[in-house]
Amino acid sequence: VDSHLLPDGGASGPFIIGSPSPRAVTAAVSSALAAHPGPFRCVHLTCSTMDEHRGEMARWIDTLVAKGVQELVFVNRPWPIDLRLPAALFSCASLTRLYLGVWRLPDTAAVPRGVSFPNLRELGLCWNVMEDRDLAFMLERSPVLEFLVIMASQTGVRVRLVSRSLRCVQLGHTFLENIDVVEAPHLERLFQWQTVAAAGSRVMANRSFRIKIGNAPKLRVLGYLKPGEQELVVVAGSKENIVPSVQILAMEVQFGVRNAIKKVPGFLRCFPNLETLHVQVKFVNYIHLLHR
Repeated sequence: VDSHLLPDGGASGPFIIGSPSPRAVTAAVSSALAAHPGPFRCVHLTCSTMDEHRGEMARWIDTLVAKGVQELVFVNRPWPIDLRLPAALFSCASLTRLYLGVWRLPDTAAVPRGVSFPNLRELGLCWNVMEDRDLAFMLERSPVLEFLVIMASQTGVRVRLVSRSLRCVQLGHTFLENIDVVEAPHLERLFQWQTVAAAGSRVMANRSFRIKIGNAPKLRVLGYLKPGEQELVVVAGSKENIVPSVQILAMEVQFGVRNAIKKVPGFLRCFPNLETLHVQVKFVNYIHLLHR
């Protein structure tokens, strides 16, 4: 964990975007990775400005792949915030947990077709630049993935979920175009928080984006839905447009906006077996939290 190599874990002063990373930290990481016989149980690399150390970065990834890293947190310390992540990382079949921060994901169209993450169970993407096909590629090549977290994004994301293993999806502070749950038979929790329509997208022009629920028979927890800002579409083969599995629902309702209030009953009718409803009531100048 390279943050341990900085005085006070880096807490002695403010983090300044664009400031260079200490050369001593990069050198210490290179030495530690080279000396360890492997396999690596857990590696967190978050304190280097990777653009300044591209040669070391490439060697780090080669070493981690060769020595079978299982858990990896790999963050580019900006600037620049859209540095291309080396595609070699996608050949790391030993990974069980992967978090990537402040990268431009590799062009997956150029990644060899046989590449996969056969053991990956948890994937976190934070403040990355990625195309729709990049996310689809990672889901397709992760046959046992259970947890997906997308926290913030530099570009609009169209989340299309096709996975027979996913159990939990969390989206926060993310520019979204749509959420489409196509085929997720084991999905239990779908949670979005502080998500907004992607600027410049068709969705943004309409001031709304769509959440589409397809085959998700085990979906039990869903939130935060935003009546008046989001459109809910159920296509799970039900003629009644319902999601009978959902027991816990969270909604964010802007009281005082007539269009939002009018759509609340229609949303609720989609969940006939609801047991717990959490409502965050938004007013103009303050927020009340109501739990019912």
